[in-house]
Amino acid sequence: MVHIDEKLEPILAEVLRRNAGEEEFHQAVKEVLESLGRVVAKHPRYANHALIERLCEPERQIIFRVPWVDDAGQVRINRGFRVQFNSALGPYKGGLRFHPSVNVGIIKFLGFEQTFKNALTGMPIGGGKGGSDFNPRDRSEGEIMRFCQSFMTELHRHLGEYIDVPAGDIGVGGREIGFMFGQYKRLTNRYEAGVLTGKGLVYGGSRARTEATGYGATYFVQSMLATKDQSFDGKRVVVSGSGNVAIYAMEKVAEFGGKVVACSDSNGYVIDEQGIDLDLVKEIKEIRRERIVEYARLKGSGVHYIKGGSVWDVACEVAIPSATQNELSGNDARTLVRNGVVAVGEGANMPCTPEAVRIFREAGVLFGPGKAANAGGVATSALEMQQNASRDSWTFEQTETRLANIMRDIHDRCAETASDYGAPGDYVLGANIASFVRVAEAMEALGVI
Repeated sequence: MVHIDEKLEPILAEVLRRNAGEEEFHQAVKEVLESLGRVVAKHPRYANHALIERLCEPERQIIFRVPWVDDAGQVRINRGFRVQFNSALGPYKGGLRFHPSVNVGIIKFLGFEQTFKNALTGMPIGGGKGGSDFNPRDRSEGEIMRFCQSFMTELHRHLGEYIDVPAGDIGVGGREIGFMFGQYKRLTNRYEAGVLTGKGLVYGGSRARTEATGYGATYFVQSMLATKDQSFDGKRVVVSGSGNVAIYAMEKVAEFGGKVVACSDSNGYVIDEQGIDLDLVKEIKEIRRERIVEYARLKGSGVHYIKGGSVWDVACEVAIPSATQNELSGNDARTLVRNGVVAVGEGANMPCTPEAVRIFREAGVLFGPGKAANAGGVATSALEMQQNASRDSWTFEQTETRLANIMRDIHDRCAETASDYGAPGDYVLGANIASFVRVAEAMEALGVI
């Protein structure tokens, strides 16, 4: 069991006091602090100048009202958020999430994680996150457009390619990015392509950005497996979710020779022992925007749909949780270990509970934490910014090659750092320490700000 070093306990206590009720943020901070005792012991200067305390406090938190009009002419009100967490390495960078569960604690946890994730990429980007408690499900395209325009009317004053560069997240895809970019352009009277990433190809987007998070997680798991002289070839794989990250993780797993036998959404999950038909999932989720139960109805015999329950009951050798935070519990982890899982890569942000992470680590399962395993999305967003700045457009192959190299570099940096700090094979510790040191060195150089 990992414990927090006594020098860091007062920092955690203050975080809990100042951010009451924000459980996800508490969880994220605690998970990082558990790894930093070894760093403070080796480099005592990191305990000076309240550096760690400053790293746990966002530089800026923005909360605002988002009024919009639905198709019936009724005025609706939602709440918008942007947490600009840390800019020591570059402009704030992180997605926007539209989901009813969104609150300031969730956005802070995501921004905190994003700071470390972005540091691991080696790119010059800081960490931030934002979104709204708006639920886009069952809303018309006109309603979504009007919401996005109202949201950007307030948010635009806090953005800029050298200030803060949002992207998409849950509930925010290419359509929503397009509506927001259009409103930003209208309000500012300038074509600042680098202010948003995840854009469509026709107006400044990057090839491979849509695929990047799912592909990147798969590259990371592939690198972990290679340390044990294994690969995806012939392995049973379960991917939770059926959105953007899950779809492209499944696509890359298939390319690597693995067989995805189950995927899910918030209503239930499907099992297809012949291997998930990805073209059908794409049609259901990306075109029809329907629930995963349609997969069983359209595919017919040989497919099982289980309403509710846990997709982690399906036996597999590789698990890629790609839905949402804390979706994989301790009981789920025990089931996976009992069924012979050898590797877990977090495609979503903090999808495994602390108990689940502990069980995987104690069982010797290869475990890739989200801040490392799902960094491919933001890395490719930074590549999109690079293309926008140079007025250039790369081929899919060029971009994916850069993505693959970045993910392998992240894997190797995490592995080497874990070994340097006496915990070989512990990717959680390696990711936390490697990212912390990079951000901390930048903060030290900039003085007490």
